[in-house]
Amino acid sequence: MPPAVRCATSTEYGRWLPVDRSEEMLVYLSTVSRPVADQPGSGPRRRRFAMVSGNVVALGTVSLITDVSAEMVAAVLPLYLVLGLHLSPVAFGVLDGVHTGATALLRVVGGFAADRFRRRKLIAGVGYALSAVAKLGLLLAGRSIPAIGAVIAVDRIGKGVRSAPRDALITLSTPPEALGRAFGVHRAMDSVGAFLGPLAAFAVLLLVGQSYDAVFVTSFCVAALAVVVLVLFVREQPPGGVTDGEAADEANDPKVSVREAFGLLRGGPARRLVLAAAMLGLATIGDGFVYLLLQRRMDIGLRWFPLLAVGTSLAYLLLAAPLGVLADRIGRLPVVIGGYTALGATYLLLAGPVDGWPLIALALTLYGAFYAATDGVLIALAGPVLPARLRTTGIALVQTGQALAYLVSSVLFGLAWQAWGPENAIRAAAVAVAGVLVGTLLLLASPSRLTTRKVPR
Repeated sequence: MPPAVRCATSTEYGRWLPVDRSEEMLVYLSTVSRPVADQPGSGPRRRRFAMVSGNVVALGTVSLITDVSAEMVAAVLPLYLVLGLHLSPVAFGVLDGVHTGATALLRVVGGFAADRFRRRKLIAGVGYALSAVAKLGLLLAGRSIPAIGAVIAVDRIGKGVRSAPRDALITLSTPPEALGRAFGVHRAMDSVGAFLGPLAAFAVLLLVGQSYDAVFVTSFCVAALAVVVLVLFVREQPPGGVTDGEAADEANDPKVSVREAFGLLRGGPARRLVLAAAMLGLATIGDGFVYLLLQRRMDIGLRWFPLLAVGTSLAYLLLAAPLGVLADRIGRLPVVIGGYTALGATYLLLAGPVDGWPLIALALTLYGAFYAATDGVLIALAGPVLPARLRTTGIALVQTGQALAYLVSSVLFGLAWQAWGPENAIRAAAVAVAGVLVGTLLLLASPSRLTTRKVPR
């Protein structure tokens, strides 16, 4: 008998079937380069699941409220660190990398714990609570850079722990042919919070002057509300994404082991996805750098600085759901590639001849399009090729690869800024995006596979 491997089709979702390696790779390629709606027998089911589940809406609400809190702090943090505490670009790059990547390994820990104990909601709740408490830690840190770094690390521990269990709950609440739609709706709700957060920070600063402490306290109160919503409205075992038989199989299966979890990296599809995610992370610099470059070019006043994030979030909000639906129709990999193309165009604009309001409008729109085309779509791409009992761990591995690479890219960009100047550094980042896109295509699909819609039997 050939070894049992995961065959994630719309008719055998979550089952382990004895298939050979050629069939495994065929299924994998069909999920990255071809919409599942084109698979035999998926049409009626696709219409049935035109709307997302209530659990996805509840998780989207939690993310919306949390992002209001997080973006309130993120909107003022670059100013607070660079202009208030006079950090160098290198020091800011290190802290920005810590903000996203230094605790990346905890994503794997959180994902593994959620799969092993089958308590995805509980693990996600712990992560949301840690991030809420970290907002108060910023008040105690004062002007101490090490203390601020430690608080930021705690906040990222919370994000690292919660991200994979939350995304796994979304995949388990959704049939595979509607994953792009589900993640698009979730990320659109998330981006509403990202849109409102900088506006809330702007309003607080307008009311109380340049008091960062007031922003931090307000942010904590909002984050605490998100934890309450999670506890009351998110369900641990939502119906709809997996069948009753599959839920029973998961309950009766032995607990996930460490060896089994990391055995995912021995499989071709999962290993390729993790490597591609890491490469894409290397091409991504922090939002703070993008906004600081715009602020330098346009000489934007400190009070108006948080509104730059509002522009990005507005584009994200408008595009996330449509691009998620598009990914289900034409294939998820082409949408991800298009998103990183928008990122490269953003970098070129920041070093190009365009100036004034056209620069701000174009740069923020393209930047928001980048997030809308990649954030949830990349996870939707990964979901169908991961077994249900290891779904959270697999998603965590993808996110960890991307986050660790982001940590490296933030530090490197800070060094490039200091050594070559901001314009040359951002041009180098644009070149890196182009190289990474080529590598991603080589890893995940051949040119012929990208355009093929029919999978031979």
